[in-house]
Amino acid sequence: MTLTLTVSDEVRALAPGFTHVAVEAYDLANGPSTEASSALLDDAARRLAARLDGRAPHEDPHMAAWREVYTAFGSRPSRTRNSAEALAKRALSDAGLPRINVLVDLYNAISVARLIPVGGEDLELIQGGMRLVRATGDEDFVTVSGGEETVEHPDAGEVVWCDGAGVTCRRWNWRQGPRTRLTEGTVSGLFLLESLAPMPVTEAEAAAAELAELLEKFSPGARINVHAPYSAA
Repeated sequence: MTLTLTVSDEVRALAPGFTHVAVEAYDLANGPSTEASSALLDDAARRLAARLDGRAPHEDPHMAAWREVYTAFGSRPSRTRNSAEALAKRALSDAGLPRINVLVDLYNAISVARLIPVGGEDLELIQGGMRLVRATGDEDFVTVSGGEETVEHPDAGEVVWCDGAGVTCRRWNWRQGPRTRLTEGTVSGLFLLESLAPMPVTEAEAAAAELAELLEKFSPGARINVHAPYSAA
């Protein structure tokens, strides 16, 4: 991978059980959601319901671990849920999961079915390497509010992903900025699967392998590389 991913010492100290697995993909074919990508989301919701067996998403041990870490860096996990818990909550609601585009549908399906936060970034839009750090509070996070571009700043101590241009995702994996998101024109993507103990590293690897298989299925001929897991332990 030409793109570097680094985790700061402060984040490693905060979450020694943190692991991420990166999937790097080129020559992707994206576009509007299809019947096939929509069916994957429906199946993911069914897999989630079977996994939870009547429990709420936050009662799952992996989601509980994310809530503890969010609390540790000053976030309120009941208001700003990690991405997997937020998607799981939607999957179990009457509204169901949103349909965004094929690539986003694929990684959302894996996130929901396996209860693991998954993010997708357009490799051509990332500037420099990506770093997981505790924010100073001065960093720029470009987002959209009321239909207009606006700049926010993370809270001091908040865990954020950032590149050379600013924050790409706030509160670890709570809200991705629009600058690097996957669009229908995306052809190169970085997919990041993030886990905490007690989820075994092998389970995160299995989720990454399943995502790679889906990317190959929906983008025949794509060049895909699943990287060895990073562990903070």
